[in-house]
Amino acid sequence: MNDSALITTGLPIALAIIMFGLGLSLTTDDFRRVTRSPKAVVVALVLQVLVLPLVAFGLVKLFDLDPLLAVGVMLLAASPGGTTANLFSHLFRGDVALNITLTAINSVLAAITIPIITNLAIDHFDAQGDLGLQLGKVVQVIAIVLIPVAIGMAVRRRSADFAARADRPVRIFSIVVLVIVSAGALLGERENLADYMQQVGLVTGIFCLASLTLGYAGARLLRLDKRQAIASSMEVGIHNTTVALTIALSVLDSTEVAIPSAVYSVLMYVLATAFGYLITRRHSDAEKSLGQPAG
Repeated sequence: MNDSALITTGLPIALAIIMFGLGLSLTTDDFRRVTRSPKAVVVALVLQVLVLPLVAFGLVKLFDLDPLLAVGVMLLAASPGGTTANLFSHLFRGDVALNITLTAINSVLAAITIPIITNLAIDHFDAQGDLGLQLGKVVQVIAIVLIPVAIGMAVRRRSADFAARADRPVRIFSIVVLVIVSAGALLGERENLADYMQQVGLVTGIFCLASLTLGYAGARLLRLDKRQAIASSMEVGIHNTTVALTIALSVLDSTEVAIPSAVYSVLMYVLATAFGYLITRRHSDAEKSLGQPAG
């Protein structure tokens, strides 16, 4: 799978289109909105950029993963939230404007955090012989993550109508690419799939639940309102696994590194839906009980 033109050329192009579509949904106001709710933005970013990699590292060490799978989990932890987080936030009545702001900032930060965290993981887990993010590859990561977003934003500034028309097709395209790449990564390692699932299935499941819980509980502990807490939960818990898969397959040239993200891309939809339903139902039940007359 790694050597096919679909992976080496097609996948980076597909990701560039997805990130271009992300840029079409953003404006400079999304970055300026930080000043209106700085506390909510800082809480979510600290959780995503600093806390999640530490959680992932702890899980990797606890489960004693194979070095390449360990690097894959750390790459997953470094990948940003994406537009899917915005959709889930909307579904469960979160603060979508906050999600959009976080997505805008994350799309910029990811170009820096992904190479740093991935390189540290490669060094720590002694995977230098198989992997390496040399300068040229770091530039490639920046190019496929950041430049299409900037172009998309520029296009939206010139033609908001085109941006609006392109939104739905690009979202559908994103889902199709994610399904194809995830299935391809899993099928490419089908001989080892049972072993990988045994190793990373539980790790990625725990990591997903921990991410969603930290995003929500952290926000609530710091007295953000419920809508902001839901937005934080979805942004922190739902990663842009297409970015992680593209970097694993086309930049690092390793299907094994892609496996954690491929597994996560399946689990996160199920777990995020269940988590969102749980917190919104609990809140609804609490409101009903408060609204009932005493005695």
